[in-house]
This record gives sequence, C-alpha cells and structure tokens, in this order.
Amino acid sequence: MTLATGTTRITLLGGVGEIGRNCFALEHDDRILVVDCGLMFPDADMPGVDLVLPDFTYLRENAERIEAVFITHAHEDHAGGLPFLLQDISLPIYGSPLSLAFARRRIEEARLLDRTEFIPVHDGERRMIGPFDCEFIPVAHSVPHGFATAFHTPAGTIVHTGDFKIDLTPVDGRHTDLALLGEIARRPGGVRMLLSDSTNAERPGFTPSELSVGHAMRDVFRDHPTQRFVVACFASHVHRIEQVAQAAIAHGRKVAFLGRSMQHNVSKARELGVLNVPVDMVIDIDEVRGMAPHEVCVICTGSQGEPMSALALMAAHEHKFVKVSADDVVVLSSHAIPGNETSVFRVIDSLHRAGAEVIYGTGSGVHVSGHASQEELKFIISILSPEWFLPVHGEYRHLVHHGRLARAVGVADEKVLLCEDGDAIVLGPAGVDVERRAVPSGYTFVDGIVGDVGGSVLRDRRNLAEEGVVVVMATIDVRTGELLSGPEIATRGWIYAPEAEDLLEEARAVVRASLEAAAEQGALDLETLRRHARTALKRFISQRTKRYPIIVPVIMEA
Repeated sequence: MTLATGTTRITLLGGVGEIGRNCFALEHDDRILVVDCGLMFPDADMPGVDLVLPDFTYLRENAERIEAVFITHAHEDHAGGLPFLLQDISLPIYGSPLSLAFARRRIEEARLLDRTEFIPVHDGERRMIGPFDCEFIPVAHSVPHGFATAFHTPAGTIVHTGDFKIDLTPVDGRHTDLALLGEIARRPGGVRMLLSDSTNAERPGFTPSELSVGHAMRDVFRDHPTQRFVVACFASHVHRIEQVAQAAIAHGRKVAFLGRSMQHNVSKARELGVLNVPVDMVIDIDEVRGMAPHEVCVICTGSQGEPMSALALMAAHEHKFVKVSADDVVVLSSHAIPGNETSVFRVIDSLHRAGAEVIYGTGSGVHVSGHASQEELKFIISILSPEWFLPVHGEYRHLVHHGRLARAVGVADEKVLLCEDGDAIVLGPAGVDVERRAVPSGYTFVDGIVGDVGGSVLRDRRNLAEEGVVVVMATIDVRTGELLSGPEIATRGWIYAPEAEDLLEEARAVVRASLEAAAEQGALDLETLRRHARTALKRFISQRTKRYPIIVPVIMEA
C-alpha cells in the first residue's frame, strides 16, 4: 500500500501477544525496514515441529520495497529467523558487530551468505538506512551489544527499546544510555510513540544486575571444592560465560567449552574483545577425562533441555568426553523459555538419576533476567514521555500489565495501544489509526529441513497422537466391481489389534458392504471407492468406540 506524505506505518509480524518471533516492519516513503526477525520454540502441542517463524507473506509480497533488516541483538527470538527470510528475500543486515558475527554463523550454515551483506552499526551512531533515519542507543541485556533504536520518521520519533534492563553495574561497563534517551525526548517534537519490551511487566521492583551471578557462582564454587562443575547456559550470554569462567579460575580450575555454538560464540567474542578469559586457563574438552574433578569446569550448551545438546547427552551417559556422575555439580544458569519447561525438567531428572547435584532456578542466584522489571519500565516511560505507547515483546497479559504501568506514569488512557500480531499502526499528522488483522500473522512451522509444514499437517499429527490411525486395504476389479482381496485393516494407536479381533472383523464387514454398494451403483472409480470406504469406516468407529482416528483407505485396481 502507498502511504500518504508524512505518514509512517508499523506492521506487527510477531512477538506481540507471545514470547518469541519478534519482528515488525517500519514503512514510509514507499520503503520498508524490517526490525528483528526472530523465531519461537514450539509448544508441547506442536508435535515434530522444531521452530516456529513469523508469517513472511507480507514481506514476500513487498520484497522489492524492503530496504534492509536491522537486528536489535543476537538472541534467537530476535535474529534466529534470518536464514529463513533470506531464502525468500535477498537483503542487507544491520546490527552491532557482535550481533552480526553470531547471525553470520547460522546464515553460513544455511549457505545463504551470497544473499546478504553484513553492515555494522555502533553505539550512539545515527545513520540513514535508505529513507530511514535511525539512531542506535546502547542498552544492557543478557547478550552484549544490544540496541534500543530511535527512528526519526515523517510522523515523528518512534523509539523501540528492544530487550533491555537498567543494569547499574553491567559486566562490561556498557550501561543502558539513559542520558541519550533523555536527550531524544527533549528534542523538538519529543517522542511520538514508544514500543517497549514487556517480558517482565508483571514482575515488581528492579531486575538484579548481571554482576550478581558472578558473586553467586563464586559462592557455589567455594561450597563444592572437590566436585567437578558442569555449567549450562545460552551460548549467546557472553557475560554469563565470562563470569562463570572467572569464578572457576579464581578457585583454581581450568575451563573447557563444549557445544558447537558455545565454541563458535566464545571464539567470535574473543576476536571482538567482548570476552575476557585467559587463554592459558582454557583446555580442550578431550583433556577433561584426565583431570581430577576439582581441577576443571565445563561450560556447555543445553540449558533448554534440547535432546541432542551436550548437557542432555552427558545426563544420558552418551557424551563422548563427559559423563555426569555423583562427582559432579551441574548448574543451569538460565530460565526455561516458555514451551521448553518439560524438556528442561526431564534433563534435570536425568542428572539427578546420574547422582549429580543440580543447582537451578532464580532462587539459587545463578541466573538473573535480562529484561527490565516494573520500576525500570516505568522509569523508561517517564524519561521518554511518549505521546503514544505500544507494549511489545510479551504475551497478552504482559502487554496489559505494561499498559497499566504506562497509564500510572502519565500516558493518556486512549493513547495506550494493545495490539497483536498482524495489526498495523498508522501514524499520521492528524493522529494514529490501528488496522486490526491487516496482514497474515499465523505461525510458520519448521520441521527439519522442511519449510512450512502447514497447519493441516500439524492437525494431523495431533490427531495421530490422540486418536491413532486406521489403514484399510482392498483390491477391486474396476470393470466388474468384484472385490478381489480384502478388506484388510491395520491400526496403530486406535486399538490393540490382538485383543479386538471381533471388532476388526465387524469393521471389515462394514467396509466390504460399502464397497459392494458402491459397485452396485456403478461407482467404480478409485477415488469414489476410497471415499465410500472412509465414510463407512469412520461412522462405524465413531459409533462403536467414540474415537476419531485418521482413516487411510488404500483401494487398488486389479
């Protein structure tokens, strides 16, 4: 669509009403800037699904108008969808050098480097990306070098916080730049609209500093001087990795990094000067077996219970180099992402069965959130004093609570917008309009190397899991209608066949009668015969068992 002069449009493609899939499109002067391109981990009711992506339909349909994509930081829920977007659209990627380095690995693995260009931006920089005047504001988060962004548009200044917290003692000294945010708010015109991270909008008070994790880890090492340590965290949490490593080294231990993404990110962070761990205190993972438990700490991936991750393999005694035992303390320095809870607790159970002591949970002090809590959220709104407020990055209840915080600090009730994926917000000289369900915004399910497996496939998988499948097979002479063999019935997940032979015999008779009736009516094409068999068997199973399995008729001609 073509926007009127002086108008800007924000199209929400993901991350509004859910945790993950963060993505929106900023549009003016007939050009589009994509901000973030994240993924979401599947829920338990998404069998066989590996990842969930935004619906890229709107972007594909307007591909020729897209200027670039900008990623606020390197977390998967903001940047993990880039390889999938690049399969459809070739475009440059902007972000901090660290964010680009982490994103590059995924894109390189997908063999899509020729479809993009990596363009770094830096703290406090203001630059034009096509017609988009962007100002990059440092923020503290659990992954280094994240940005809030001020977009100076024809409709006024739009500020997007990205994921952030106000950490007064950040590990790297890189604070959320409150002074720059305040300066932007004081400029002529002020802030027209604020989009702000809602993840912790229900949590009162302030989020603890990342530095507190280092203190907690030193205490844990002190309290377990004779045991080997295995610490699992996100590979992108460079400051967490650094603090764990420094705590281990302070207690006389060498450090080994385990997991492809962990080793890659540690290497890149060192190259960029973001990670400070003495080289002489780092060992290869194959050296761990020859060392006493008190001499080593393994830092690995797998904190989300991924089945083939380093931690899961250790717990199952299937890892090549490390097997967890009663000599180990295992620390999960993370919080379970929504949808991953079952997998995480399954791994924790396995670790306990192996005899290890497992330390996890926010009460242990070994993890703190990277997202601002209520008092920080109110502080940011107060500093920026936006005319309009749009809570993003959270489930709907988070958005509601964030909206209440905005009203509490002075944003007018009618200027707090509660939106969801697929909505579009149009900012013009006269006001702001919300277009509900303006663009497709459903889930795109990724299964292995298959792109979108589709909602119908997912429904079939759920049905298979809940009701099972019944296959009926028969051979027919399509010239005479004579039933030459069958019908035979095979079933999985409906009934246990050896104990239900009488019921299966009745089902065969029902199908046989339906095929004979179809033949008498002259309906001898295979598709019609399959439909008759399916309908008759479905009715019989429903009446006799109150179940609704998937029915697959296999009717062959002689």
